[in-house]
Amino acid sequence: MESPTFVRFQLGAQLRKAREQADVTAEEAAAAIEVTASTLRRIEAGRVGIKGPALNALLDRYGVTDAELRDTLLSMARTGKQRGWWAKYGDLPSSYRQYIGLESAAEEVQTFETLVVPGLLQTPAYSRAMMAEDAFEPSPEAVERRVAVRTHRQELISSGKLRLVAVLDEAVLHRQIGGAAVMADQLTALLDAGSRWNVTVQVIPFREGAYASMLSSFHILNFADGPSVV
Repeated sequence: MESPTFVRFQLGAQLRKAREQADVTAEEAAAAIEVTASTLRRIEAGRVGIKGPALNALLDRYGVTDAELRDTLLSMARTGKQRGWWAKYGDLPSSYRQYIGLESAAEEVQTFETLVVPGLLQTPAYSRAMMAEDAFEPSPEAVERRVAVRTHRQELISSGKLRLVAVLDEAVLHRQIGGAAVMADQLTALLDAGSRWNVTVQVIPFREGAYASMLSSFHILNFADGPSVV
């Protein structure tokens, strides 16, 4: 199934473009469908979906008369209202759910981590040990659900649907999350992952000293059809 999150993202971009071409402000567009301007911006950002009647009202306000384009956007709105596989894990933060939805539609992810192994390359034991130390003290059941989500995400790598370029600070390799045995298995898993055709793992050694972005981690998601997302 096509990722509903990515479809909402594409639809939102199309609606923002149509609004700007029509020289309609966010406040004016929001008034046309009786929502707040902040809600409209969430629709344009792909964070929430939009129903058919509201979409038709926006397209009317923007002067979009192309019947084929309107049908395409309405179809995207219907797809965007569907639920992805991650929806069954209802306790996930909304931002994480959105990220998973975009990740599932990406063709390549470039990630930079200064503290931990990227989620797509974590072993279950490493994930479990890290999540158990969450400041919000999740229950053992909640931890297992989150580990299951991470394992499901990794199917993108094992199936070859996603290319991953992971750049790590050397500190990631020395921080013994879960203890020596868990870390030894994790390092072995990293080596194994690096041998896959669709995975590249690179390490910035300590001897390099200070470098750009060393104080934060980030991900760049590239898509076959659509702009990249950071």
